Amino acid sequence: MLSPYFNADKVEAGCDEAGRGCLAGPVYAAAVILPTDFEHPMLNDSKKLSERKRDELRIIIEKEAIAWAVAAVDHAEIDEINILNASFLAMHRALDKLSTRPEFILVDGNRFRPYNEIAHACMVKGDGRFASIAAASVLAKTHRDEYMSKMAEEYPHFDWHSNKGYPTKKHREAIAKFGVSPIHRRSFRLLPEVVQQALF
Repeated sequence: MLSPYFNADKVEAGCDEAGRGCLAGPVYAAAVILPTDFEHPMLNDSKKLSERKRDELRIIIEKEAIAWAVAAVDHAEIDEINILNASFLAMHRALDKLSTRPEFILVDGNRFRPYNEIAHACMVKGDGRFASIAAASVLAKTHRDEYMSKMAEEYPHFDWHSNKGYPTKKHREAIAKFGVSPIHRRSFRLLPEVVQQALF
């Protein structure tokens, strides 16, 4: 059972990201403020849910949340500032877009860059512990998957409909055969180092 909040007396926003380990595309983040009495039996860490359940939950979360927002940092920015900083930036951008200002931020993981002097707590495996972080994980994942499915139409070789940019065997084989797309992250190890040097 997910905890409904960390601080009962504060307006809390849960934050999570999706796509950190991908070879292509943006990293997405979501920030979600849920009612303190929100509960749904399906809600959990998005990685433990089927695509169908994530899509169902997205509709419910976006309808019932007090406030929610999704933001992205693209491949070029990731290459410029690195993926850790890009993840923080995506979360900050999502928080910027919230229609309600949070009084406390719950962040999935063990690191975060402070945001606008609002107190925060990092929660390891928080997406399986707190409802607001789980909701953020669902929104970040579904919005990013939607984007990568659109990109799969433009760049069909890489099997993004299936892998969404993650480093599967089929994805790496396509990079080796067809080269990189405009949205691949050049700062990532796309292929073994000697092979990769020939790509650029």
